[in-house]
Amino acid sequence: MKKIEIFDSTLRDGAQSENVSYSVEDKLNIVRALDAIGIDYIEAGNPYSNPKDAEFFRRKGELSLTRSRLVAFGSTRRRGIPVAEDKNCQAMLEAGVEWVAVFGKSSEWQARKVLGTTPEENLEMIADTVAYLARFGKRVIFDAEHFFDGYKQNPYYAVQTLQTAKDAGARKLVLCDTNGGCFPDEIGRITGDMVRKFPGMIGVHCHDDTGCAVANTIAAVQAGADQIQGTYIGFGERCGNTNLSTMIADLQIKMDYTCIPEDRLPQMTKTARFISEVSNMRLPHSMPYVGKAAFAHKGGMHVDGVKKNTAAFEHINPEMVGNRRQILLSEVSGRTALMTKIVDLVPGLSKDSPALVRLVDRLKKLEFEGYQFEAATASFELVVLKELGRFTPFFQLELFRIIGEQDSADRHMASALVKLRVDDQFEITADEGDGPVHALDRALRKALEVFYPSLGGVRLIDYKVRVMEAGRATASLVRVLIESSDGETSWTTVGVSTDIINASIRALVDSMEYKLYHDRTGNGNKSFQP
Repeated sequence: MKKIEIFDSTLRDGAQSENVSYSVEDKLNIVRALDAIGIDYIEAGNPYSNPKDAEFFRRKGELSLTRSRLVAFGSTRRRGIPVAEDKNCQAMLEAGVEWVAVFGKSSEWQARKVLGTTPEENLEMIADTVAYLARFGKRVIFDAEHFFDGYKQNPYYAVQTLQTAKDAGARKLVLCDTNGGCFPDEIGRITGDMVRKFPGMIGVHCHDDTGCAVANTIAAVQAGADQIQGTYIGFGERCGNTNLSTMIADLQIKMDYTCIPEDRLPQMTKTARFISEVSNMRLPHSMPYVGKAAFAHKGGMHVDGVKKNTAAFEHINPEMVGNRRQILLSEVSGRTALMTKIVDLVPGLSKDSPALVRLVDRLKKLEFEGYQFEAATASFELVVLKELGRFTPFFQLELFRIIGEQDSADRHMASALVKLRVDDQFEITADEGDGPVHALDRALRKALEVFYPSLGGVRLIDYKVRVMEAGRATASLVRVLIESSDGETSWTTVGVSTDIINASIRALVDSMEYKLYHDRTGNGNKSFQP
C-alpha cells in the first residue's frame, strides 16, 4: 500500500472560511484532534500575519504531539527587499518548527499583474526565500501558487518556478489549483508530467470552486502525487478546499493507499464533528462518510434492502469510519421500518408484543397531532422508552415565564424564568437572551447544571420552525426542531404546539433528557442516533 502524506490546512485555509474565527485555544484543540487521528502535517498558520498565529507558535510547547508535524506558513520575500530583512521570512524562521510551507507565484501572469514584478525577480524571490530558510535547517515545502493556471498559460515558466525551488533546497513541490477552476483530466495530465520531471517530490492543493476538489485530488494521486493538502471537513475560502475526511476514506478504504494508521479510521466521524463544533460550523448531513445522513435510509424499498443485506444500499460498513446507520421514519418508510426501528432500539421486544402494538398506536397519534420523527430521532427514542416504562425522568419543569421587551434603540431583549424539580429539590433560575427561545435555553440549562454539570457542555446548534396550518395564520400549529451537540455527537428533538414557545420548551426538555439518559446509561454514540 503506497503511503500518501496528509497535509491539513484547517487552521489557515479553514480559518479563511466565512464566519470562522479561531481562538488560540481552538487552534491548540484542533491540532490535538488532528494529531490523534494521525495527520502527517498540520499547517498552523502564518506567524507574521496576525497576533493569534504568533501566540499559537509561542504556546506550541503545550502540545505533546505523537505523530503530526507542525508547519509554519508564509510567502516568498517581498520584491526589492533582501530576504534577511523580510519580517515574514524572519517570522517563519523564528516560529520554532522544523517544517515551513512557502508559497510563491508559479504563473508569469500573476507575477506581472498581481505581484507587480518581473518573471525574473519572482524566480529570485523563490530562490532567496527557500535557500535562506533551508540554510537555517528548515525543511521547506514550496506551494506553487496558481500552478495549473500558470502551466496552461506558460508551461516553461511554471516548471522554472518548481526547478528553482528544488535547486534552492525545497523538500516538496506542491501544485496548487488556487482558483479551483480546473477539471480532473487537466489535473491528472499536468500532475503526471511534473511527477516525471520531479519524481517523489510532487504534492497537490485543490480548491472546490467547480465542485471538483476531491475528484481533482484523486486524479493527482493516480498520476503519482504523494502528498495531498486540504482541510479536514472541506471548508475554506470561497467554496472551500479538498475535503480530507472524504479523501482519506476514498484512498484508504477504496483505493489501497495508506493515509492514516488503520486503527484511526473509526475516529474519523468523531473528529469531523469535533472540528465542526470548535469551528462553529454545522457539519453538512450529506457529507460523505462522516455526515449524519451518510448512511441514512428512508424509502421503504431501501430500508427493506438494507435489512436483508447492508451492501444493497451501502458502499461500506459505516462503523469503518465511526459513523452509524440510520433508518429514517416518514410516510415513505413503511410499517416494517417503524417496527424494525423500535425492535432495534429495545432488543428482545417481539414484533407481536402487545406493548409494541400500543407503542405503534401512540406514535401514530403523535404524528396525527403534528409530530414528525424523521429528523427528530432523539425525541422518537424518548417516546419509545417512556411508553415502554424504561425511562425515569431526570427533572420536572414546574413552570416557566417569558418577558419580552424592546427599548428606545430598537434592541430586542427577552428574559426567562424557570422553576424545576429534581426529586424533592427545587431550583428557580432566570436568564436573558436574544429572544425568548434563547433566554429559555439559557435559563433551563443554568437551572439544570446545579444538578447535572455535564449539561454545561451542551449547546443548541440549529433551530427550525415549520408552520403546519398556514390557513389559521397566527393560530397555526407549529413544529419546532432543535439540534443540540455536546461537542462529540449531535441529536435532534421536536416539539409541537399552537404556541411556538411551548413547542420550543418541549423540544428543549427532550434535548436535555436525551443527553442525561445517555450519560447515565453510558451509551453515548452507541445510540442509533449518531
